[in-house]
Amino acid sequence: MSLALRFLAILLAVLCGAWPAKAAQDTALERGTAITDPATLRELDGGRFRFDRMLLPEWSADSPLTNAAVFALPSMAPVRQAIDAEFYRYVARHAATLPKETIGVGTGFDFQLFDRALLYSQETRFVLAGIVNRMDRTYLAEASCGEIRLIYRLTRIHKVAGDDTASPRLPMTLNLVLRARGQGDVITCAEIARRWLAISGGGTSSEKNGPLDLIRHDNIDRIETNLQIAHAPKSEVRDFRTDYLMKVFRYDGQAGVFAEVPMENQIDRARLLADDGLKREFRAWLLDPANLAAFDRGIALIPEKFLASGAIAPTPVGFDPSELEPEFGLVRGEGAVFSETDVVTALKKAAEAGVKLQNIRSPAGFERRLNDVTCAGCHQTRGIGGFHFPGVDWMAEKPSNTTVVPASPHFFGDQLRRRNILTSLRDGRSPDYSRGFSSRPQLRGSTELAGSNYNDGWGAHCYVRGKPAAGNDASFRGWACAEGLSCQAAGKVSRIGMCFVKSR
Repeated sequence: MSLALRFLAILLAVLCGAWPAKAAQDTALERGTAITDPATLRELDGGRFRFDRMLLPEWSADSPLTNAAVFALPSMAPVRQAIDAEFYRYVARHAATLPKETIGVGTGFDFQLFDRALLYSQETRFVLAGIVNRMDRTYLAEASCGEIRLIYRLTRIHKVAGDDTASPRLPMTLNLVLRARGQGDVITCAEIARRWLAISGGGTSSEKNGPLDLIRHDNIDRIETNLQIAHAPKSEVRDFRTDYLMKVFRYDGQAGVFAEVPMENQIDRARLLADDGLKREFRAWLLDPANLAAFDRGIALIPEKFLASGAIAPTPVGFDPSELEPEFGLVRGEGAVFSETDVVTALKKAAEAGVKLQNIRSPAGFERRLNDVTCAGCHQTRGIGGFHFPGVDWMAEKPSNTTVVPASPHFFGDQLRRRNILTSLRDGRSPDYSRGFSSRPQLRGSTELAGSNYNDGWGAHCYVRGKPAAGNDASFRGWACAEGLSCQAAGKVSRIGMCFVKSR
């Protein structure tokens, strides 16, 4: 097993309870920012938050529509067509680049494709797996006070024959993104934030005037899908690999359909590297001091002309930036969009213009931010097998360890920042919408994550300091480990590693 895979296995052991967690796990980090309780989700899925009822508010049948019926709806037809087209492209790419390896549905293939028949089947449906408050994205949509996300998991309706303990869930999530405040609503962002924060003070989510009272069909903005498109078991030529297909479909209210759109900040690397003019335009846009400042804070919105409408995120990946795909190729390698000189010059100009950067203080910091602002890059960082919110499996009779952890370390580590923004909105203060790198949470002065694997505890991501100290990268210098732990690199070249007990 490679060192990167060993680290992944250890981190999953931390997530699944094989080692004791500290501090932050003693209290629900998602209090006031997400709904993860299995009993609550079961109740909500049986009511108006059932997926078919969200799509069809007039639908009153007791039995939920199966996916066969859902994907037969005119509104979902473009979603099916786009996913099918991505499968065809994926198979064609592998046939061209890996001619000696087979690809298809079933265990007899080197690359085992997801069986699309299950996605469109009468035996499956999307089950509510969690609800997440993303009002920390209000800076993108102040009129709608950010977003609320209903996260659904593709699930078999019936048990697997002969196995009463198997989870009926399949490796796909569907994220129904809604505007937190709908058009015509007179409620303030402050009041919506107050309702959410009241959950952690003893309120309930589904009561009248609770945080979910405002959610309805008219608030739907888009669908985001994340599907495990293929899996390659470990073989003589590679370690195991799993690829995840990600897509976004915005709801066109006039046409009544979900239409495929570019993914937010998902840079189209192949198109940029093939078009010198577009490459120069993107470089000039991102290195402009104003855009660079927003990019540093994690709140830049890259113009759609530079973006892709789909992404494949492979897992697992290591800690060395060169192992991450696809955005790191924009800085490294032949024909890259940015050179190290470009980045150093831009950082110098920003400093001369009085721009104070919080995260990007080196070319390596620029490179890492370039990756983790994207959908694919973010999901490759501290995820659980390609997902950040798989949700608790409330349908399983005997949930395994891997189904009782509702979300990834990145998700939990980000809850302090999100709650801080909610509190600012509630109290009428101007929120700080910035975020740090996906690997390390933004603490906002709190000690809640101290000693936890989310921040500086056992299994946390860290930076191996060099000697002399002047050689340390300023972008990651603060990525230290708690007392008694040392940062151990994930490879001979990388200085990004994980916090482990000091070797004697």
